[in-house]
Amino acid sequence: MTRRAYLYFVLTFLLGIIAGGAGMYHYIWHSGRWHQEYDQKQIIKRMRKDLSLDDAQVQKLTQILDESSRKHKEIERAGEPQFDALHQATRNQIRAILNAEQLAKFNDHVRRSDERRKKQKSP
Repeated sequence: MTRRAYLYFVLTFLLGIIAGGAGMYHYIWHSGRWHQEYDQKQIIKRMRKDLSLDDAQVQKLTQILDESSRKHKEIERAGEPQFDALHQATRNQIRAILNAEQLAKFNDHVRRSDERRKKQKSP
């Protein structure tokens, strides 16, 4: 009987580790902590310390990073319609192979995915 109790204890412990890891992965991924945003202030602070930049250099670095960030956003906006068209074409190809029940579930999944993307873009 003690072997069985030991086995149950070990299995319970392993299941706890798996459930905890899965929950942590889900939280980190959906909270956005896994894919952190670009933080210009942190970059400037780190470069100022590591490279011993003076105030004039920090000011120029800030201007460079501001300009780079602006250009990056322009490029993203310019490419966005192409990515949206690709997503739509892919979704339409997937819809073509699904039956009515699968199609309803897929459309619900797409709707939730689009809502998440809009929510992540808005802040």
